[in-house]
Amino acid sequence: MLINCVVYENGTKRADIPVSEIRDHIALPGCFVWVALQDPTPEELDKLKGEFGLHPLAVEDAHHGHQRPKVEEYGDSLFAVMHLLESSGVAAGLTIGELNVFVGENYVVSVRNRSEHGFVDVRERCEREPELLRNGPGFVLYALMDAVVDRYFPVIDALEVELETIEQQIFTQRAGRASIKRLYELKQRLTVLRHAVAPLLEGASKLHGGRVPQICTGSQDYFRDVVDHLARINTSIDSIRDTIGTAIHVNLSMVTIEDGEVVKRLAAWASLFAVCTAFAGIWGMNFEHMPELKWRYGYAVALTLIASTCGFLYFRFRKAGWL
Repeated sequence: MLINCVVYENGTKRADIPVSEIRDHIALPGCFVWVALQDPTPEELDKLKGEFGLHPLAVEDAHHGHQRPKVEEYGDSLFAVMHLLESSGVAAGLTIGELNVFVGENYVVSVRNRSEHGFVDVRERCEREPELLRNGPGFVLYALMDAVVDRYFPVIDALEVELETIEQQIFTQRAGRASIKRLYELKQRLTVLRHAVAPLLEGASKLHGGRVPQICTGSQDYFRDVVDHLARINTSIDSIRDTIGTAIHVNLSMVTIEDGEVVKRLAAWASLFAVCTAFAGIWGMNFEHMPELKWRYGYAVALTLIASTCGFLYFRFRKAGWL
């Protein structure tokens, strides 16, 4: 679906145009066209491929989707893939969308797939800064990339908050199984975020240092800012991952300690019943000549001895913390 097709001249919006007039405007000096699409059909992409001369391999990647984040050069043009992460409303994970951006000397084509959160605010920001938009399509690529990266910060914040909550529950009695489950779900979401950030960090690093593509000349400082943000997020991901690993080990240790406490209680109660069983077993033997059998007070003394011994053991176990 076509969302916008706008021509800009010297950093200022000139007009909304139909796709059929694209060639007339990109031929004008100082002009470039920004086309935004959402979940386009193959026919729509093929039409833009003919209008802008998009590289067939890049168009094929946009057709198929589910690409690894990257920034690739095709002659004088760039093709960037970024992941869009949104909460799915389910505790188990994140919804992964995709933004494909084709950038040339006089055009930008942004293709959004499997995501409802658009980039109207990015277009408005660019139009409010005509002095920066004069840098052309390279600045638009920066603005889109910056917006995508900014959306990763709430995700990482949410992961950190959830991890803190889980850490507080680790020491709650009998919460071990639930904590392990939540920690692994958190680790899965962290992996999704890492798969979005790490490759994009590698790709964006090509746009501000060394041999920078001609399209990005004039916007290198802005791309360096994006790389700094990605590096911060990547560092936070590593920190959270280490903390999750530690939390899992601590949680397993707490489960082992709880199991040990249960074993101690069972052993203590077993000892008490063993004393009763021992005395009852001795006096329950069927020998004819036993000193206590004919004694008038034997039954009372036997019960008193059993109760006293069990009481002493109970006191000792209680004092040792086993009961």
